[in-house]
Amino acid sequence: MRIRITFTKTGALRYIGHLDLHKLWERTSRRANLALSYSQGFHPQPKIQLASALPLGFSSRCELVDLWIDGEVDLPALPLRISNAVPPGLKILNVESVDEKGPPLQTQVISAEYEVTLLTEMDVDMLTRHIADCLLSESLPRERRGKSYDLRPLIESINLLESDQDNDLRLSIQLAAREGATGRPEEVLDVLGISYEDTRVERCRLLFKEKQSTLNAD
Repeated sequence: MRIRITFTKTGALRYIGHLDLHKLWERTSRRANLALSYSQGFHPQPKIQLASALPLGFSSRCELVDLWIDGEVDLPALPLRISNAVPPGLKILNVESVDEKGPPLQTQVISAEYEVTLLTEMDVDMLTRHIADCLLSESLPRERRGKSYDLRPLIESINLLESDQDNDLRLSIQLAAREGATGRPEEVLDVLGISYEDTRVERCRLLFKEKQSTLNAD
């Protein structure tokens, strides 16, 4: 049985990396008494798939993980069962059963949308010009881990949102999230002249090949 869990990642868990998050779900499954299925071979591993790696320091209200479980389970009872086993900062939004032989979860993600809150004052007109210049650019050469790449094809949209209740400026940034073609919000912020340390970044939507889904925390 393959179950898909939608969850938030906030608080101290923002600083948990992708591999540690994988281990966290393995421990959570044990605490919830779920019989995880294991791969074959000399080094069997629990069959767990996360949709897309989330950079350290980012929160999210739309993370997805697939777990393969031996045998059948009471699906309606799973949300509470898993919620009682997860650490603070991780909230279960939805649990559903999906096709056991469907494609890997991470291969289905094509884009990710982030909401960026600016924590320091910035001139709105200047920010608007920077966004326009960025979107009109034919190329935005960058370097990541010693390798050069073009950021521009990875930027799908940048929109200035209305101020929130604290009057902080907010941006909506949609970036490619395909394997080998993943845009990072902090790179976009740097192009816009915004220091990542002066922002709060939250992933708010993942887009898939066959369907688009917006998942918000309560």
